[in-house]
Amino acid sequence: MSDLEAVRTYFSAWNQRNADAILASLTDDGSYEDPGTGGPISGAELKAYVEQLWAAFPDLQFEERSLGSIGPDRAAAEWVMLGTNTGSFRGLPPTQKSVRAEGSDFFTLRDGKVATVKGYFNAGDVPTQLGLNIVVQPSQIGPFKFGVSTEVQTGRLDEPVAFSITTLHARDEDCVQKVREGSRASLIDMLKMDGFIGATTAVIGHRMVTISAWDSLDAPRRVMREGAHAEVQKGMYDGSLATHGFTSVWAKARMNPVMVRCNSCGKMNRDPDEVRQCKNCGATLPDAVPFW
Repeated sequence: MSDLEAVRTYFSAWNQRNADAILASLTDDGSYEDPGTGGPISGAELKAYVEQLWAAFPDLQFEERSLGSIGPDRAAAEWVMLGTNTGSFRGLPPTQKSVRAEGSDFFTLRDGKVATVKGYFNAGDVPTQLGLNIVVQPSQIGPFKFGVSTEVQTGRLDEPVAFSITTLHARDEDCVQKVREGSRASLIDMLKMDGFIGATTAVIGHRMVTISAWDSLDAPRRVMREGAHAEVQKGMYDGSLATHGFTSVWAKARMNPVMVRCNSCGKMNRDPDEVRQCKNCGATLPDAVPFW
């Protein structure tokens, strides 16, 4: 088999979504690398990587733009990747959005098979097309550490009576991802529960925090006992996911009056009445927003 035929066999295996065929198109020590792998991967690790991608994009296809030899036992291909996000991507629910990404692969070949593949593409293309935020920031500067946060709201305007706070320190990056997936599932459970108002989560390195607001002190008890949250707690208590952690429920001690800015005169209104009329100019104030 010629070098270019070997490359086309490799791409055909991708388009057939056959992980075993991909591995068979490589030499015994063959490896694959792209911006998302963190270095060369092969064997079972490569198989898991491509199957995870197909799970998120079951119709994934590569269209060849160009393919040619660039030297002895070397080849390069330019391609367009197309797919529809109908499965979970990075632990998130499907968006049902279609994506299109352009890239290039560089190959070394040996004995009619692919020895190495090194892929280049813009790693932000697919997340951006799916509507995901891409944040570039340092992990730490002096005493300040940085991370990511998520908010979930029911739209309820009730004043919270209680807050539940769960904090844990994940064992490693793999555990961080497992807890994040469990937390998302837990928040979906919470949206179906009476008494739930909203929640905010934060991930800063291996430290993970969830603060949820409720309309009574008893309301958070249900989430502690059942569903995805209970599964994450189990992983915290048995030491499989975390090195430290705690859960708690806090009662409100004081809520200061709400302040609302008038869009007409710019004045802040303290504790607006139900009519939501500016005390300074009489204009209608903006609609109320959730407390949490």
